[in-house]
Amino acid sequence: MIVSLPMYDRPETAAANDVFWGLIREALGYGPERLNRALDPWEAWEHPDLLLSQTCGLPYRTRLQGKVSLIASPDFGLPDCPPGYYNSVLVARADDRRSLDDLAAARVVINQDHSQSGFAAIMSHFAACAIVPNIATQSGGHAASARMVAEGAADLAAIDGNTWRMIQAFDPWAGALREIERTAPTPAMPYITGPTQDAAPLRAAMVAAVDRLPDATRALLGLRGITLVPPQAFLAVPTPKFATDLT
Repeated sequence: MIVSLPMYDRPETAAANDVFWGLIREALGYGPERLNRALDPWEAWEHPDLLLSQTCGLPYRTRLQGKVSLIASPDFGLPDCPPGYYNSVLVARADDRRSLDDLAAARVVINQDHSQSGFAAIMSHFAACAIVPNIATQSGGHAASARMVAEGAADLAAIDGNTWRMIQAFDPWAGALREIERTAPTPAMPYITGPTQDAAPLRAAMVAAVDRLPDATRALLGLRGITLVPPQAFLAVPTPKFATDLT
């Protein structure tokens, strides 16, 4: 069986994710002893022996729906987001006081073109503001995008709200950034299992595990709870044209 929690796993949170999985496993009554950190996320998500992982809303709706089962979504308690939803924070350098229009016309970095929070969210935000952005490059990850902006290699990025909390907590260069505004909420990164697995006991085990997490561990992961967001809510989110080659 394959179990991974890749989306918010960094050196400072690795032990907390291990504790989280240990409590899920205890409540579930089975599963591997350790999280798998060797597999690429796509390998884990599409693995025939997948028991538990966490993906992103855009990959779910463009490639994984029908191939995996939704378990639940995390509740991060982010500002202006209902339970099970999140948003993205648009960041620029603290000493760069240009408007959103000017920043978007400069150098926008996305993490990957199959990311909801790092790509689709900012594209929808631009569309709502009638802005045509200059997507200059892809960084490969949220922290990498934020650091590029902080160090002057890009001018604007969209960072998942929970990742932004972690960047502010752990990365010394975060002080070089300023928050401009936030995107509209969308369903948070879903926990998934293989199509032959029963999602209900996994959901119950995750709810029980969050309830038993030490307060400090729960705060470190940003987890307030686990809630079910229906598949239709993920599928209703617009997919930018840039990502249509994934369908």
